[in-house]
Amino acid sequence: MPELSQESEHGSEHESGRAGVAKLFGWVAVTGPSMVPTLYHGDFLVVRYGNRVRVGDIVVLRHPFQQDLLVVKRAAERREGGWWVLGDNAFAGGDSTDYGTVPHDLILGRVRFRYRPLKPGVRSPLALLRWALSAARLVGSDRSASSRLRAR
Repeated sequence: MPELSQESEHGSEHESGRAGVAKLFGWVAVTGPSMVPTLYHGDFLVVRYGNRVRVGDIVVLRHPFQQDLLVVKRAAERREGGWWVLGDNAFAGGDSTDYGTVPHDLILGRVRFRYRPLKPGVRSPLALLRWALSAARLVGSDRSASSRLRAR
């Protein structure tokens, strides 16, 4: 089975004032190559749970056949019964081409922010500057990527 971008579920919980706790935001750690070049193994993501999904969004979902596994993919197309999700790396697999349309209730939320940690041993000023300029980014919809993905 191909390696999937998955996440370790962590995060902060927001007290809603009612009985119970509603989770609004959380952070996830990416593992695997399925979202390269957008996301890399080791990246950390901030996820807005329950957020409305649009074509081109990067989403966190429960794997349809292994629901304890959380997966990070791009919402490529809305279809009857759910979302067609694809990885940005066509060679990694582990997306809707393997398991079909993902039901709406398995989509947990949208990725809003990406943080790429500093690699160990990086000390040169130029490398540190490049890292500082690219380590943290907002993650928005990429409709051009989703149209490229639908075409494959």
